[in-house]
Amino acid sequence: MPKHYNKFRLTTLAASLLLASGALSAQENDARAIAERLVDEHFQNSTLSREEQIEELMWFANTAEPFRGMDIQTVAEGLTTHVYESEVLTEAFQELTGINVTHNIIGEGDVVDTMQNQMQSGNSIYDGFVNDTDSIGTHIRYGTTVNLSEAMENEWSDYTLPTLDLDDFIGLQYGTGPDGSLFQLPTQQFANLYWFRHDWFQREDLQEQFREIYGYDLGVPTNWTAYEDIAEFFSEHVGEIDGVKVYGHMDYGRRDPSLGWRFHDSWLSMAGMGSPGIPSGNPVDDWGIRVNEDSQPVGASVSRGGATNSPASVFAMQKAVDWLRDFAPPEAQGMTFGEAGPVPAQGHIAQQIFWYTTFTADMVDPAVAVTDDEGNPLWRMAPSPTGPYWEEGMKVGYQDVGAWTFFDSTPEDRRTAAWLFAQFTVAKTVSLEKLMHGLTPIRESDIFSEQMTEMAPKLGGLVEFYRSPNESNWTPTGTNVPDYPRMAPLWWQNLAPVMSGEVSPQEGLDKLAAEMDSTMNRLARANVFDSYAPVLNEEEDAQIWLDREGAPKPKLDDEMPQGTTVPYEEMMEAWMAAGSRQE
Repeated sequence: MPKHYNKFRLTTLAASLLLASGALSAQENDARAIAERLVDEHFQNSTLSREEQIEELMWFANTAEPFRGMDIQTVAEGLTTHVYESEVLTEAFQELTGINVTHNIIGEGDVVDTMQNQMQSGNSIYDGFVNDTDSIGTHIRYGTTVNLSEAMENEWSDYTLPTLDLDDFIGLQYGTGPDGSLFQLPTQQFANLYWFRHDWFQREDLQEQFREIYGYDLGVPTNWTAYEDIAEFFSEHVGEIDGVKVYGHMDYGRRDPSLGWRFHDSWLSMAGMGSPGIPSGNPVDDWGIRVNEDSQPVGASVSRGGATNSPASVFAMQKAVDWLRDFAPPEAQGMTFGEAGPVPAQGHIAQQIFWYTTFTADMVDPAVAVTDDEGNPLWRMAPSPTGPYWEEGMKVGYQDVGAWTFFDSTPEDRRTAAWLFAQFTVAKTVSLEKLMHGLTPIRESDIFSEQMTEMAPKLGGLVEFYRSPNESNWTPTGTNVPDYPRMAPLWWQNLAPVMSGEVSPQEGLDKLAAEMDSTMNRLARANVFDSYAPVLNEEEDAQIWLDREGAPKPKLDDEMPQGTTVPYEEMMEAWMAAGSRQE
């Protein structure tokens, strides 16, 4: 039993007794006045009624009483959603509970580094982290991350919001370990999708020109051949629209940590490198790491049964190199994730195969070149096309899920206060308002709200995407990756030379796979894991694995079959016809 557990429970019991006797009635009235004002000033948009919101806020005010006056530090990366949490929700929470929260906004890489530092050193740096669920494989193995399922049943049983409603979260599975335990609670979520200029694709002259050249209709590409044809069409055959030079593709290639996200965020699996399985390929995931029946990594190299340097991965990397060189603006080669993301809003990009919906806010500002005079989007988002190695049942793209994560190195009182703030940032009283600010949904009830129905026409397909049950086929990095902070840098360090043309895709991927294997082997020998430690397969001739069924897959005779497209409206009808998760 945690050392502060009895003290917290006794304090809460004492507060309850005082409240029952009327001694806290004045404080209760003050808290209710604050709750009412917060709802009326900040949280008018909610799936709860006003009275339900006030009651939920009153739970926070009463439950936080043992921590009143405490200062805590939490941290998140610099997304619009987290800025809203930092600037609006901390102030509201402090006013309601008396807990002073500093919600620090730092770079994503800095979040990962700081998290790793706290895990390794045992020093408490932050009281709560918003950490991507890409690190779930790390959290389940090291034994330093708080198991939320266990905590909510034990030391946090009195501090867990009765209306938290875990079943309402759309990304809960991504913060869950193989044994069903929850380690991370989602607070924001966004996906990578296909983005295109719907207005250009609708032009009859461009449709006719495309059909004459390629022999099929200009539409949403469903395979990589069609994407390449459309990229070539706009870059080389159309060239200019309304006097502006246009490009058929957008990406980025600068040697930078964000280049790693470009590829381990499902780029290889979109081509079809891994195994079927949701949320992550089994036994081979979207990093190319194979695991055994006990969820222990056994290798990334083809020679060990992995697929990181397989023919499908080589194909995917070659296309990334070719398309950036041939069809994107020249400056894209020197850009990072953050620099490249808003570029399509400038109005000269026809399509982007791998576009993060976190940039939706950049696309809906009436001042940008990709909205009409009434502020309606001239663009749409749709499912990304899949590569020639892809097969039914595989994930079809990446979804980023930023989630609240806690470590046992944090003193329990501060950790519990941070848990209260974390729940406040995702409570139904505030979650819809936060969604409308940051466009990163976490609750199904919010997605199906009247407010989002009203906003949908302005968001170019975002709401439809999240309302479709197919949304669950976009997933983060899974549990196969044993140490995300150590292994993620290997990607940009080894693939940057591929993007710049210094080495071939095969050479870069061979080195990446070998270094991933070496890192996993070294961690296993160091005996740092509490569970699911790597047990690498002995190396064999790669062809032995390629001849076996499943991933790694042998090279296809035809990696660029006939291009196929579908009209956007028809694609959306099929997308939504799959039904509603609420039905």
